[in-house]
Amino acid sequence: MFSELIERIRRNHALEHATLRLLESRRPSLRAGGRATAHGFYLYGDLPDGATVQAAAEEAIQRLQAGQRELAIHPRCGTNVVATGALSGALALLSIALSGRNTPWYVQLPNAMLSAMIGALLAVPVGTWMQAHLTTSANTTGARVRRVHSKSVGQMTAHFVETEHPPARQ
Repeated sequence: MFSELIERIRRNHALEHATLRLLESRRPSLRAGGRATAHGFYLYGDLPDGATVQAAAEEAIQRLQAGQRELAIHPRCGTNVVATGALSGALALLSIALSGRNTPWYVQLPNAMLSAMIGALLAVPVGTWMQAHLTTSANTTGARVRRVHSKSVGQMTAHFVETEHPPARQ
């Protein structure tokens, strides 16, 4: 049961990314983000109308099913932020620990900063790997968009794209 819930979120996360990438390809200046749930995904920002979002989500499903798995990976995903923070922080702490207690702060600080920068550089491929293998699933076989709920708040639009997925096979 829990694994089914996680798999639905991963699939919706992939659909969120693919939908955003399709919308961004049509309007490169698009400023938007999203968040996946077990029942669909939210898109927030300077977005088009709900019908356009629904059409992009349906196309995203088709393209993922056709093997365009790269659409499930998004360069501005929060997974990348987590990877950057975790690697940078861990490497900075490791450099401080390895320098020893008696090392003056003015030696530890530049070492920690250099280690954090190395962590930030390593985070790019690590975040991409994490998206591909942990936080998204491009397996959208049988998925469909049920409906899109839209709400405008000032200049921002929020859409909830409600999805339906067949149960995962055990």
